[in-house]
Amino acid sequence: MRLRKLIWQLYPTYLLITLLSLVAATWYASRAGREFFIRQTSAGLEARGRLLEPEVLERLQPGQEAGLEALCQKLGQKSATRITVILPSGKVLGDSDEDPGRMDNHGDRPEVIQALREGRGMATRFSHTLDQNMMYVALALDRDGRTAAVVRTAVSISSLDQTLRRIYLQIALGGAVIALLAAGVSLIVSRRLSRPLEEMKRGAEHFARGELHYRLAMPASEEMAGLALALNQMAQELDERLRGITIQRNEQEAILASMVEGVLALDSDQRLLSLNQAAAEMLRIKREQAAGRSLPAAVRNLDLQKFVEQALAAGEPVESELALPEGGRFLQAHGTRLLDPQGQRIGAVIVLHDITRLRRLETVRRDFVANVSHELKTPITAIKGYLETLQEGAIREPQEAGRFLEILAKQADRLNAIVDDLLSLARLEAEAEQKKIELLSGPIAPVLQAAMQSCAVSAEAKKIEIELSCAPELQARINAPLLEQAVSNLLDNAIKYSEPERKISVEAIRNESEVLIRVHDQGWGIEKEHLPRIFERFYRVDKGRSRKLGGTGLGLSIVKHIALAHGGEVQVESRPGTGSTFTICLPLI
Repeated sequence: MRLRKLIWQLYPTYLLITLLSLVAATWYASRAGREFFIRQTSAGLEARGRLLEPEVLERLQPGQEAGLEALCQKLGQKSATRITVILPSGKVLGDSDEDPGRMDNHGDRPEVIQALREGRGMATRFSHTLDQNMMYVALALDRDGRTAAVVRTAVSISSLDQTLRRIYLQIALGGAVIALLAAGVSLIVSRRLSRPLEEMKRGAEHFARGELHYRLAMPASEEMAGLALALNQMAQELDERLRGITIQRNEQEAILASMVEGVLALDSDQRLLSLNQAAAEMLRIKREQAAGRSLPAAVRNLDLQKFVEQALAAGEPVESELALPEGGRFLQAHGTRLLDPQGQRIGAVIVLHDITRLRRLETVRRDFVANVSHELKTPITAIKGYLETLQEGAIREPQEAGRFLEILAKQADRLNAIVDDLLSLARLEAEAEQKKIELLSGPIAPVLQAAMQSCAVSAEAKKIEIELSCAPELQARINAPLLEQAVSNLLDNAIKYSEPERKISVEAIRNESEVLIRVHDQGWGIEKEHLPRIFERFYRVDKGRSRKLGGTGLGLSIVKHIALAHGGEVQVESRPGTGSTFTICLPLI
């Protein structure tokens, strides 16, 4: 539907009412004026006929026809009226304008017929004799109780029509002037009525755009002023409420955004009302796209859907642990009712805690306890077994006793190495937490050379060549003894797990953001599935081979903690049969 402005609804209506009133008044005045003139003319013609009645009756005697015609001509000229005397038979005895002998029988004229029947008759018609419109009034003249003749008076109504046309023209001109004035007044009145409404419309548009500080002017009309005042008060109250809601929403958003816990609000149909960024990241969904969608459509996790159904159905808070297949993550979920201001239940609030790291730490702790127990139990069991053998009599056999003592010493050394490495790890963790590890700017090359020298004997025993590539000016913020220990551990592993007469390269370079120390060997390599856990305590790729080579299972874990103490990290790249590359990444000075 096409909308129109109020002024174009009011103005045409006012103008149409005015024009219709003018047309009606003009029509009524014209009709009344014409009827008045006709009545006046008819009355005048009747009066003239009444005045002629005695004269006509006196000359109705036989042989008086000539006097009757002269009377008609004389009086007709003086009164500017056509006078005709007609017998009841319709024969014309006298006429002021024509010769009666040549005139037709007038017995069929309407006014004559009416006069003979009622005593008076009137008609208006076109006269072919005079060639103009005429008004006729006929009067019956009675003598001795019967009609002796009919006197008909007539005047031309052409002058009457001309007079009426002049009157009509004056009325039309006056009506046009009045219509123009009425149109102007209607336009002014319409504008006075529509302008305040247009102002209020513009004010409402300002309010709709959020410009609630805008205020409407007070119109002169009491009703319009009351409406403008009500709109201004509404805008002020809305502004205050919106400010409060905005502040409350910003506070809520800030709280939810700063939470590490994921928070989801759902209605009774499991449709997501809101969720914070932490929840979106935990569930691996986009926050903007998930809001307003149902939970099954947004999150493909059956355990979470079942928990939400339980939270919606339960009357008390519920708690459960969820496993997410993506990334092997674990979430602790808490669910409680969501109530509206009237206390009616409209949904549920779900709070998610990411306990993946805690679970992994528990797994690492359990593995560590199991591994360390196993690692310690092996040398202790061996020591105990050989001691029991010696106690049972082997000590009396010098050759066997000497071999057993060598084994006992070797297992004691292994046990001591495990304890030393555990203590070293504990010390590294404690000092790193307390920030007691001192880092000083210094050259890298001397540290790498010292590490190579510490491993030179074992390398020569397997005829393994170690190559060094490091610029003398390359420096970083380091703890030289710890970094030397880390590189020594990497070199020791490279030598142990390489075939004789192979080559090991040690390289230190600098890129845009860090210093990289790489140790590359041509050894047996590591399967891909072992790489994520290779730096865990006591984790062994090949347990039998590792123990045979004398490793404690803590060397790479020590390397990792030394790298972390320097603010860096350690990485590994390896494939079976092609060797391994361990990289210590240190931040620039």
